[in-house]
Amino acid sequence: MRPTRHRLTATAAGLVLLPVALVGCGIGGDEDESPIESVRAFAAPTQALIEPARDPAEEAAARSRERVQAYLDAMAAKDVAAGRSQLCAALHDGFDLGATGPNGDFADHFQVPAAVITDIRSGRLGQEVRVSVSVAVGKRTVARPLVFTVAQDGGDWCIAGETPGGPPAAAKPTGVAAKPTGAAPTSTS
Repeated sequence: MRPTRHRLTATAAGLVLLPVALVGCGIGGDEDESPIESVRAFAAPTQALIEPARDPAEEAAARSRERVQAYLDAMAAKDVAAGRSQLCAALHDGFDLGATGPNGDFADHFQVPAAVITDIRSGRLGQEVRVSVSVAVGKRTVARPLVFTVAQDGGDWCIAGETPGGPPAAAKPTGVAAKPTGAAPTSTS
C-alpha cells in the first residue's frame, strides 16, 4: 500500500510543479516575469479567452438595445417591476408615481400590441434609442415615436430618460418585435 501512496504523491507533486518547470525552461513565460506570475497567468484563464473583446461603440449599442427591449417587453406585459428595473435609480421615484397613471407607460386602459426599435445612435447624454410604439385604446391604434436615453451608471447600463420622439428615423427598423400596426398620427387625426 505504501508504494501506491508514494507514487500518487509524487505524481501530484509533479503535476503541480510542471508549470513552474516549463516556465523555468522558457516555455510559456516572458523573461521579465517571475516564475510565480507565469504560473498564475498559465493556470488562470483570462477574460479575453472566455469573452472576446467588443468595440466600445458596439458594446454601448448592444447594452442599450437590451435595456430598451426589456423595458418595451415589460410595458407590453404590464410588468411594472420589470420596467422599473431597467431604469437608472434617479428615475425610480418619478416612475413609481406615474407609471400606472392615466398617461403612464403601464396604464391599464391601453395595450401595446407592438414596439420596434428603429435606430440607435450616440447622443449628448448617452445612447439614444429611437422606438416606434403602437398603442391601442379600444379599437383605435396609433404609433408613437419615443426616444430612450441609455447611459452607463457605474458599471451598469440603465435607461436615463424617455422623451417623445420626432418623425421616425430614416434608418431601417432594427427591432425584434412585430411591426407596429395601425396608422401613424397625422395632422388630420
